[in-house]
Amino acid sequence: MRSAITKAVIPAAGLGTRFLPATKATPKEMLPVVDKPAIQYVVEEAVSAGLDDVLMITGRNKRPLEDHFDRNYELESALERKGDAGRLARVRESTDLAAIHYVRQGDPRGLGHAVLCAAPHVGDEPFAVLLGDDLIDPRDPLLSRMIDVQARHGGSVVALMEVDPSQSHLYGCAAVQATEDGDVVRVTGLVEKPAPGDAPSNYAVIGRYVLHPGIFGVLRRTEPGRGGEIQLTDALQMQAADEKACGPVHGVVFSGRRYDTGDRGDYLRAIVRLASEREDLGPEFRAWLRDFVRDEIDGPPERHGRAAGRG
Repeated sequence: MRSAITKAVIPAAGLGTRFLPATKATPKEMLPVVDKPAIQYVVEEAVSAGLDDVLMITGRNKRPLEDHFDRNYELESALERKGDAGRLARVRESTDLAAIHYVRQGDPRGLGHAVLCAAPHVGDEPFAVLLGDDLIDPRDPLLSRMIDVQARHGGSVVALMEVDPSQSHLYGCAAVQATEDGDVVRVTGLVEKPAPGDAPSNYAVIGRYVLHPGIFGVLRRTEPGRGGEIQLTDALQMQAADEKACGPVHGVVFSGRRYDTGDRGDYLRAIVRLASEREDLGPEFRAWLRDFVRDEIDGPPERHGRAAGRG
């Protein structure tokens, strides 16, 4: 019998250079998406999939992550005195989500090295890896589906998304074979950020993985690859080429709602989408957004009136 998956690993040691100067003193994972930091959405996703033991791989200047998921007695006391039960509940939400642990990566040597840092905590059981740059809409339970596929097939499972071939060089890309399940493929090869035109397919790896614990042994044998870093993609390619130690690699093809917060433009679009769908913010925000877009395209209403008067 395969053991149930209970542990999630969230690498969070990156410098967030694309968001400078905002991330000079604030971890990119703490940038707000509407009114919650991006990292909280990721932890909530893990918990919704039944994972109640979360390990964050951190680095220097990441203390605000720990503070966010810890109790803030002074703030809670102030809210209690004001009788602000709503905000008090929202503040306590992050504290009560899961058992959260932290380990420092030290020398940042790539995603594969960050995952390897989790080996002592994970032990000899399958586990999930969630990257904080990808937010998956809770209405599209990708991680739960991946856990089901891993329970059925063993080995490791990656999340795949079809991208325009012109964008393939921005991702790890998979060579795949179809299976009897329409949304599941067998991964026969992986290439990290292939040169334009060299991608084995337009199936791109996005930031969700369910991994066999044998991946730690593969990572220890993985030489630094692109950028001089230990790439998780390279280790999974080794696993796909030789299934004896860790089993096969499968992919779940995801076609749901994904918000990329690692790019400034996509980060802003994610905020607009999520704010528009909120019951408390959406109606007023959508009305403002319609007026804003109309004015950007046609000009403000007073300009229309002046133009009509001149005609």
